[in-house]
This record gives sequence, C-alpha cells and structure tokens, in this order.
Amino acid sequence: MIKAVFIDIDGTLKHRNKNLSERTKETIKRVCETGILVVLCSGRPRKHTEEVSRACSASKYIITSGGGSIHDYERDESLYINKMDKEAIIKLYELAKAKDVKFMMNVGEGRVANKVDHPEREKKLEEDIRAFVYQNDVVQCTIVDDDFNKIKNLMPQIEAIENVEIKNRHKGLLDAAFKEDRSVFCDVANIESSKGNAVKKLLEMLNIRKEEAVAIGDYINDLSMFEQVGYKVAVGNAVERVKEKADEITLPADEDGVAVFLEKVLKNESGRRL
Repeated sequence: MIKAVFIDIDGTLKHRNKNLSERTKETIKRVCETGILVVLCSGRPRKHTEEVSRACSASKYIITSGGGSIHDYERDESLYINKMDKEAIIKLYELAKAKDVKFMMNVGEGRVANKVDHPEREKKLEEDIRAFVYQNDVVQCTIVDDDFNKIKNLMPQIEAIENVEIKNRHKGLLDAAFKEDRSVFCDVANIESSKGNAVKKLLEMLNIRKEEAVAIGDYINDLSMFEQVGYKVAVGNAVERVKEKADEITLPADEDGVAVFLEKVLKNESGRRL
C-alpha cells in the first residue's frame, strides 16, 4: 500500500517552461484526498517550494535545499535542518568572489546573494560574510554564472573544501555533450545532507515504512531518494543513471509524466497499490 509519494520539482513535476499543468495540479489534489501524502522535494529554498506545494494542493510537508530542511508550512515549523559548516561557507564565498560569480545561500525561507537578479526571491548580502554566516544558519550554497568555464574551473577547488560536497550541478558539468541555454550552477551542502536522508527522516517521523513510499525524479540528486523508498519512478526526460535505477519510467515532464503515473495509482486498488 502506498502511503507517501516524494516528487522532485524541476525537470520532474514542472514543464521545461517552469509551469505546472492543470492536469498535474488536479491529479495531485485527488491523490491527497485519498489520504496518500504527497511531498515535494527540491534544491530550491523553502518559500519557492511551499508556493509550488500550495499551487498543486500537495501535503503541508516540504523537503527543501536538496534535503537540508524539512518544513511543515501549515504550522510554520522546522522539523529538521542540516546546517552547513560555517568555515566551509566562508571558503566557498571567497572562491566565488575571486572569480566574480554569483554566490547564493539558502537561509530561512529564502536566499541571500552577493548579486541579486531576482529581488522578489533574493536578498542582497549587505554585511561581512563572516558576520553573516555566524549569525545565520545556512543549509545550502549555490555558485552560478552564465560562463560555463568559470564554474567548470571552480569545481576542483570546491571539491577540495572539507565537510561539504557538491550535491547537484548543471547537466553540462557531467556530460560535455549536453547543451542548455541557462545559467551554469552547482549546489553545495554538508556531506551527509541529501534528499534521501530527509526522506528517511520524514518517513520515520510519520511512522511510514520504506515499502509504503514512492519517489519520482529525473536527475542524480534524486537517486538518494530512490534508496529510501520501495518504488522508484523516473520521468521520460531523466538522465540514464536515474532511469537505470527506476522500477518504472513514465512520460517526460513536458507530457505530464507525474500525473500519468499518479492517475494509474488512483485507478489501482483505490489508489493504494501499484
């Protein structure tokens, strides 16, 4: 019996144009009405993830910052937070500053950045980095720029910093043949921070067994979720490593692959069996 479904957002739930289809929103709402918990999981900050979760009537629980945080937004309660090593954050910031690239920190419900491109979603870092870091709990950092080579050349230096590791990165940084017209990024967090660890913790909190959970994803940072659930689903546009680990491959995100899978769940045994 299915009791919980964990769904990645970008590349999985949303179309490439970043929109949520009405079909997807309606299907998730229907799934939740059966009593199945739908939890959105993202590398993005809490506020953005909550907005998406509310838009599709998913559960009150969200996993954000690549697994660095679990939040109950109806009660505005933090259930789990994996705070980054403060000295590591400072070193990351200094690397970004030296290369004049954008540096973002997931703090609280949003992001603080040295360069602000989206003032509705980001706050400008106005103080000394050391003072800020020691006064705030950061759960994830992102280094980003339009110059592919700038970020690529920073990777070895990022990987050399102790107590943190790269959790997610632009697909082109893994596959040189991959072309995409958007900024190049890498997300960095504590070594033990992952979507999978957060999924495991939330399942334990809710007394749901691994065999009763499903995860749906498209990229390498979703593989840790796959390790913590009984059934694994890849969307059709997922990278090969994710497809290889999946029990099922649904349609691509642009063809509402998540909705297609969940509609099948709803039809089978009152939505409780695969």
